[in-house]
Amino acid sequence: MRKSFLIAVAAAVLPSVVFGQGRGGRGGAAAAPAGPPTLLVPDRVWDGIDASPHEGWAVLVRGERIEAVGPKAQLTAPADAVTITLPGTTLIPGLIEGHSHLLLHPYNETPWDDQVLHEPLALRVARAVNHARATLLAGFTTVRDLGTEGAGYADVGLKQAINQGIIPGPRMVVVTKAMVVTGSYAPKGFVTEHIDEIPQGAEEADGPDKISHVVRDQIKHGADWIKVYADYRWGPNGEAMPGFTQDELNLIVNIAKSSGRQVAAHSSTAEGMRRSALAGVATIEHGDGGTAEVFKLMAERGVCYVPTVSVGNRNKKAVLQLALDAGVTICNGADSGPLAHGDNAKEVEGLVANGLTPLQALRAATVNDAKMLRWEDRIGSVKAGLYADLVAVRGDPTKDIMALSSVVMVMKNGTLYKQP
Repeated sequence: MRKSFLIAVAAAVLPSVVFGQGRGGRGGAAAAPAGPPTLLVPDRVWDGIDASPHEGWAVLVRGERIEAVGPKAQLTAPADAVTITLPGTTLIPGLIEGHSHLLLHPYNETPWDDQVLHEPLALRVARAVNHARATLLAGFTTVRDLGTEGAGYADVGLKQAINQGIIPGPRMVVVTKAMVVTGSYAPKGFVTEHIDEIPQGAEEADGPDKISHVVRDQIKHGADWIKVYADYRWGPNGEAMPGFTQDELNLIVNIAKSSGRQVAAHSSTAEGMRRSALAGVATIEHGDGGTAEVFKLMAERGVCYVPTVSVGNRNKKAVLQLALDAGVTICNGADSGPLAHGDNAKEVEGLVANGLTPLQALRAATVNDAKMLRWEDRIGSVKAGLYADLVAVRGDPTKDIMALSSVVMVMKNGTLYKQP
């Protein structure tokens, strides 16, 4: 099937159909699209490497990869190349959502407890299909999905459906159920006689034997990362308190790393963050209670910070400044689910509203997230040899971050999903 035909069909029927996604390994790389190469000609290209966009640059895509990037006058496009002109736009790397829950939807639609307890798995998966499509069309070509919140291993199947071209969606990194200590998570508030029968939003694990089994069992079922709740609201008065001990967190990280996987830690207390950093997690999510000392420790140990400014306390600006002052790498993650899928750019806008420059926020959602995933050799920049994950936005997001809300074109793995 010729690529020109694919483009025409895609324009007519997207977002209900996906093309060119025939195979996918752990990285979610799709089969190369058939047909001629594509020359993308925006007004400017921000490559994720240099601070300023390059005026008059173009990008040549062949198959699923970027073949060449540079001044249009110096690019030699093959005679059969399809040229797509994108006036008034900046071409940027595909954006990365570093903290997603595709199996959740906003709590003002349905409270979290009701989603976990009353929504059938098939209903939640059907919603997730729409969530994946909306995320992709918003320009987010990769997501790290940090827990199914009571939906078992459905994220693994969703990832497979995207990789096999059954549904459109971003490249997925999944953690399956996530891990909590017994009694710390939710739903709660049921009669004592039946409390052990209530479905939970994450998998409970305590002590070395159970912890070892759960980490390995989640990997067995398809987890790319391990997600752990280092603390949660289980104190005597419902306040957030640490859950796993230092030894338990150390064990979780050691087992995950021995399999080549990383650990993400939910933590909103200084002590939970401290234990997580000492254990060697790759990222700390939320971090509302972070202190200068904790962020210094994170910087020393190379732990990335995903502040999720779209959710949590109102002290994000002050906490973000502490992290920046300490030299911590800031990554982008909206905790989408509570934030509507497709509105993912609001998190990047929120990073700017909370003290980052537009350039710092863009880097958080591209190069920083790519390095956090250990995928900087695949995504996160506009560079020859990387996957052709490319997004055109109207305006210049390095000057006005609101440009991310005006997506004109989305390409993932060389396949067009949205075009003018």
